[in-house]
Amino acid sequence: MSWFRKRKYTILNPEPAERKVEIPDGLWHKCPECLNIVLANDHEKNLRVCQKCGFHDQLNARERINCTFDPGSFIEDDKDIKPADPLNFFDSKQYTERLAIYQKKTGLNDAIITGVASCGGYQVAAGVMEFEFIGGSMGSVVGEKVTRLLELAMEKRLPVIIISSSGGARMQEGILSLMQMAKTSMVIARLNDKRIPYISVLTHPTTAGVMASFASLGDMVIAEPNALIGFAGPRVIQQTINQILPKGFQRSEFVREHGFIDIVVERKDMRKVLTNLLSFFAPWAYNGEKEEKKQEST
Repeated sequence: MSWFRKRKYTILNPEPAERKVEIPDGLWHKCPECLNIVLANDHEKNLRVCQKCGFHDQLNARERINCTFDPGSFIEDDKDIKPADPLNFFDSKQYTERLAIYQKKTGLNDAIITGVASCGGYQVAAGVMEFEFIGGSMGSVVGEKVTRLLELAMEKRLPVIIISSSGGARMQEGILSLMQMAKTSMVIARLNDKRIPYISVLTHPTTAGVMASFASLGDMVIAEPNALIGFAGPRVIQQTINQILPKGFQRSEFVREHGFIDIVVERKDMRKVLTNLLSFFAPWAYNGEKEEKKQEST
């Protein structure tokens, strides 16, 4: 009978199929300090500084050059110097293999870029470390390039700016890396004898052998906010002395309060502060008028 027949119903408004929203990688950035989420482009425009809490993310060496020195003024020098493997060092990888990986990753031969640049119209000898290259560690090449940079500054009487970001000496080069501490320190002493100013800029992190040598020997030592600065790490120190370390230990503000650095400067103000210091310490290095005349003629 028709009573028991199933009726056919037509669904007028079927439920829409579940939509999958795909978000491209790299579209958003989450601050590691306060977990605030912003568009990656906005974060880049703000020089990788969190707009909410002011946390300063790391920059690579090229980005650091672009935001610190006058646009297009940096001329790289000694870029063809490459590290060797005199100890035939092997840990989880052969040292030569590790070098090849980081050279491909960063596009650099080693952990520092050196050359001549202009900062606010003042010509300077400049060095910028690359933390992405084996933790910005200092081996023979870093020591040699810093030495050559300082010798160039003495030859041309240029003020020096070195921006450091390093985990210290490179263990794969053993005693040869530790020798770079003495080597760079001696050249800075010669630079000081010639009364040529040296400004050291410390970024997160600057530790161990680099901090114990050329990074701490500037006539002016500047640091970015909340950067880790020191020799041994906080965990190692705490385990050694068996005491609880004070809040903010080895951060820029703590180190400044205890007299080891002179100024803590936000990234957006760095070029302005460096320009002011150069105008005081090295007024003879100003070449802004010459550059302006060149621009007018072109």
